[in-house]
Amino acid sequence: MRTSLGIAVAGFGWMGRVHTQSYLRVSHHFPDLPVRPRLRAVADEVPGRAEEAADRYGFATATRDWRDLLADPAVEAVSIGAPNFLHREMGVAFARAGKHIWIEKPVGLTSADARAVADAVRAAGVRGTVGFNYRNAPAVAAARDLIAAGELGAVTHARFRLFSDYAAHPDGALSWRFERARGGSGVLGDLAAHGVDLVRHLLGEIGALVADTAVFVPERPRPSGATAGHMRAAGGERGAVENEDYVSAQLRLTSGARVVLEASRVAVGDQNNYGFEVHGTRGAVAWDFRRMGELAVSSGGDYQDQPTRTVHVGPGHGEYAAFQPGAGIAMSYDDLKVIEAAHFLRSIAEGRPYGATLDDAVRSAEALDAMAASAESGSWVTLATR
Repeated sequence: MRTSLGIAVAGFGWMGRVHTQSYLRVSHHFPDLPVRPRLRAVADEVPGRAEEAADRYGFATATRDWRDLLADPAVEAVSIGAPNFLHREMGVAFARAGKHIWIEKPVGLTSADARAVADAVRAAGVRGTVGFNYRNAPAVAAARDLIAAGELGAVTHARFRLFSDYAAHPDGALSWRFERARGGSGVLGDLAAHGVDLVRHLLGEIGALVADTAVFVPERPRPSGATAGHMRAAGGERGAVENEDYVSAQLRLTSGARVVLEASRVAVGDQNNYGFEVHGTRGAVAWDFRRMGELAVSSGGDYQDQPTRTVHVGPGHGEYAAFQPGAGIAMSYDDLKVIEAAHFLRSIAEGRPYGATLDDAVRSAEALDAMAASAESGSWVTLATR
């Protein structure tokens, strides 16, 4: 018989809503999960937001103060979707209170923040899952299998891109995302964190890197009230953007492969243009998030003039079969978060990791810190090996 697990969501912006909807859907797609989530509590500091969420989604209680969740014995696991500057305080506090946590990347402002949360989770003996959702795409799982099986030969070089226009408008509100003290490293934490996770997930560890960053929209209008998503605030008093709009990095992997990683939040004309191209000594594979269920694959023994074919992933690739019965049927971003919810719940039930962990968050954050240091010094930075 399946047991139920009391769930709280701390921070109910867009990501808090996505987590909540994932909990409501997860048992439909993964009926064999040994634990069923039960929406216990929601917390958000914006007046009325938590109460609205409770009414809409069925949380038993609502509060403006996330600390109220710490002593609630009915809350056994917490989704943390609050801004970056709260990740460390929340993550450490919930872990010490014996709550399992599903926390969004980048897990704080620096690698020290991510490491503090990871250490607290480890010391408390609770489970921790991190929101590196793109690795959950069945096509990414299929690409990983191709690479691991040697279908491409030895990986030689790759390119990872994360281009978006969510901050391209000059009247985009100067929210916490653009402040160093609350948002951290700008596009590094927002998008490059995902790129680093995909590099590590597919190709292995980063040995050293060199990076360059830039701010292309130096001022933005201050919002007059609470913000959600990527709002505009035309006419407001303008303030300085304190963190990065753009990053490009060259990575040397411990395997010897070379990788170019590039991310921009001000890429006019690009909406969620995320993906990769990986080349090996015998073949290549490419993926575009906007065509989530497709891979471009070149393999065989021809080397020169070797053709590339389109592969539509289907049942047998990653968790695709939990959503669709046959190849070529589209999945969505929200489906990737349902997979993440399933990994989180299974890790709690079985006491072992599934999906991205806080150790992955620490390694990603260390790479982001190295990018920031390299951009400042203009030099290569060596990452610690484990």
